[in-house]
Amino acid sequence: MLKKNENKNMTFLHFLSSIPAKDYVYQKEPYQVQIEKAAKMIKDADYILIGAGAGFSSAAGLTYSGKRFTDHFFEFIEKYHMSDMYSAGFYPFKSEEERWGYWSKHVYVNRILPDALPLYKTLYDLVKEKEYFVLTTNADHQFYKAGFGENRIFATQGDYGRIQCLKGCHNQTYDDIKMIQQMNQARKDCCIPSYMVPKCPVCGGKMTMNLRCDQYFVEDDFWHEAESHFSHFLQECLDKNVVFLELGVGFNTPTIIRFPFEKQASKHQNIKLIRLNLDQAIVPDSLGKRAIGINEDLQKSIEDIKNEVFNLKNYEKRGVRDD
Repeated sequence: MLKKNENKNMTFLHFLSSIPAKDYVYQKEPYQVQIEKAAKMIKDADYILIGAGAGFSSAAGLTYSGKRFTDHFFEFIEKYHMSDMYSAGFYPFKSEEERWGYWSKHVYVNRILPDALPLYKTLYDLVKEKEYFVLTTNADHQFYKAGFGENRIFATQGDYGRIQCLKGCHNQTYDDIKMIQQMNQARKDCCIPSYMVPKCPVCGGKMTMNLRCDQYFVEDDFWHEAESHFSHFLQECLDKNVVFLELGVGFNTPTIIRFPFEKQASKHQNIKLIRLNLDQAIVPDSLGKRAIGINEDLQKSIEDIKNEVFNLKNYEKRGVRDD
């Protein structure tokens, strides 16, 4: 366990890890037993660090393929033969009118159109009475919409609601919501009018989404402020009774959440790891009883854990002691 003065050196950069555990196992305990143990960990925790990946938004309903994709992007599928929203983001469009035609649709259906989704609101109800923080690679703004505190969220990979210079010529991003709404209304045959194509206000070059996809990603003042809040939370919680609650994080960008969560839990005996994933909830065997890996639909898992926490609190109110 780190001493208090050593915790002060923990930053986001120090937190990252590229090394996976070497002793992954699928736990064999029955689902209900795992839910009860996870609920007790969360009820007893003083701090909760949430790590949320793409699988969490997918479980909430923001799927990037299948019926939702074909319903919203039928004209793009017909014209460009796209297969899903993720790969479509890397399509080599021949013009800026085409590129922003696609992104205006993508941002509208994933960032602007959806209200706070029920799964996110259920998660907020689960942790709102705790000292919590959210570390997420999701760019859909759902944590903000669901009521999580703005100073308790670090969206490391950007936000669909902001754009930047394509070459990152200056350290500033720009709100794009009004622009995207106008593009979405004006788009015809998958293209926007030429006069709507955004230009960098500094160099006059192309602009792009503020999403981490290359070396030009802009970490602006908002990003650094969120990073500072995250570092402060780490410094406060690492020697406390803390639960790392990992939600829908796979192996696409594991160095931001999955591997760091494992690393910190292996270093500090006070950290408990709860990993929820539809089919990749393997956990390090060396963590023993401090790790729970639940392979199940996240909607079901979160709802069941929330209900079990509620039951535990009611038992306490009635004077029933935990085992």
